[in-house]
Amino acid sequence: MSALPAEPDQIIYIIDDDEALRDSLVWLLESSGYRVQALESAERFLARYDENLTGCLVLDVRMPGMSGLELFEELGRRRCTLPVIFITGHGDVPMAVSALKKGAVDFIEKPFTDRDMLGLIEQCLASERENRGKRRQEADTARRLAQLTQREREVLDLIILGKLNKQIADVLGISIKTVEVHRARVMEKMGAHSLAELVQHVVSAEPAATR
Repeated sequence: MSALPAEPDQIIYIIDDDEALRDSLVWLLESSGYRVQALESAERFLARYDENLTGCLVLDVRMPGMSGLELFEELGRRRCTLPVIFITGHGDVPMAVSALKKGAVDFIEKPFTDRDMLGLIEQCLASERENRGKRRQEADTARRLAQLTQREREVLDLIILGKLNKQIADVLGISIKTVEVHRARVMEKMGAHSLAELVQHVVSAEPAATR
């Protein structure tokens, strides 16, 4: 099965205390063109964890010391956005289902096929790329919003509500000409070329502002 290309900075982190399984997964993924780092414990991964990591996690549910589920919960507290695939044994399926309800992408039960694992990896990396792009766009929009003057923000808020220039002028007690000037500056500062694009930028940034 040919794997979809990963971005250069995306790394698949395999965290499992089973050395044979780690070696097998490293061989499979590297031979499919992926960058891989394999670690034998959750503690080792946390020691090198960085919020800027990209890629995904392949994580065993049960491990000595900190379990996979405990690592998953700790990463959640740190607002980690890396997608997680859990590897489970037959008796661990209920634990994996619980993790799915808390935000894990999926779980795969041992023994699994190369095809199934590669399929999940592709899904995770594509999702991570898309979500990272959205966060980048949200951050850019938030930065642009912060550059608006108070009056420009007032005009923007009324534009988003669908108000026409005359209505905005009446609400703010300014001339239509002044509204047009502010409107042009808002469009320029927000990097928008149309009203639809402006609204899309602002609406997409609103969830980020509440997180």
